Amino acid sequence: MTTITRTEDLARFCEAAKSAPYVTVDTEFLRERTYWSKLCLIQLAIPPASAPKEPGGEAVLVDPLAEGLSLEPLYDLFRHEATVKVFHAARQDLEIFFHDAEVFPKPLFDTQVAAMVCGFGEQVGYETLVRKIAKANLDKSSRFTDWSRRPLSDAQKSYALADVTHLRGIYEFLAQELQKTGRDAWVDEELGVLTDPETYITRPEEAWLKVRTRTNSPRFLAILRELARFREAYAQERDIPRSRVFKDDAMIELASTKPMSEGDLGRARLLLRDARKGDIAAGILAAVKAGVEAKDLPQPKGEEPGKPGNPALSDLLRVLLKAKADAAGVAPKLIASASDLDAIASGTRNLPALSGWRAEVFGDDALRLAAGDIALSAQNGAVRIVPAR
Repeated sequence: MTTITRTEDLARFCEAAKSAPYVTVDTEFLRERTYWSKLCLIQLAIPPASAPKEPGGEAVLVDPLAEGLSLEPLYDLFRHEATVKVFHAARQDLEIFFHDAEVFPKPLFDTQVAAMVCGFGEQVGYETLVRKIAKANLDKSSRFTDWSRRPLSDAQKSYALADVTHLRGIYEFLAQELQKTGRDAWVDEELGVLTDPETYITRPEEAWLKVRTRTNSPRFLAILRELARFREAYAQERDIPRSRVFKDDAMIELASTKPMSEGDLGRARLLLRDARKGDIAAGILAAVKAGVEAKDLPQPKGEEPGKPGNPALSDLLRVLLKAKADAAGVAPKLIASASDLDAIASGTRNLPALSGWRAEVFGDDALRLAAGDIALSAQNGAVRIVPAR
């Protein structure tokens, strides 16, 4: 089990990988104590036939915490378009590389996305694919270890390497399945989202949109918006988790009680002690004041004036989605989410579920169902589409 700690060794392996048809990639990282993920380990593997004699052969570990190690040879490999970069559930890995070097692996293949297209279910885990495709079992005992501590144990190294060695066979199987079905373009469309910088940029002014609340008062939402803006900017600048500033439930409480002084903050039930004084307290009070005085009040999330929801139509669309997904052998969630179905029932038409390959599989019939042109019928234990006019 070779661990690369020198830039020249990484460069040598990456040069060999450029001659390979693909390279499998995974990372281990920590994020419990920081806002940005701390990269602790990178795993790489190439087909045995493409493996160099030195260093490490076909699969290696790369230690990004090693003093003096530059990841530029890896990023150069990511830019090399003759070698496919294979990940499983790539989003968090890509976020790390994007924030570190503003680079995306190209071309990219995500086995989780491909497995969903090939009928393995929604957000299928790597362990499941190893069992079903590679016919092997994984030792997951090292999953929750501290990857920042050195030296790494042999158990940690074996666990980490298994995340890229089995991935080779999984990739080859899924790539063949996609070629057989002609659904390569479906996966490419999904991967376009993963390689869009906007996927990984969190703007403080938009942070409130991710906070779940049952209160839709525009003034409440204005205060919530300012509190979320302050928290996001504060956490980003200091590289600490949002929850270390204040948690969502405390933010909702603050937006409801509208504290105007540190004395008011002292009476907050859910606010952390450190947030009742100093910079955080000052930021909270300024945010509440800005929300109270705001003239540009936000609209409640998910509501569009003049477009009331239609729960009955949403339910029919759910039945249609399940039937069409089963017929196509695709995970329903990959086609449309529950909120997409509600939006279609409310009259929204600018949705991914209604364009591209999704329109062919589901979207076109969803619009016909919403327009009353078709109906659903149960025939021989299956849902069938029948003309309504």
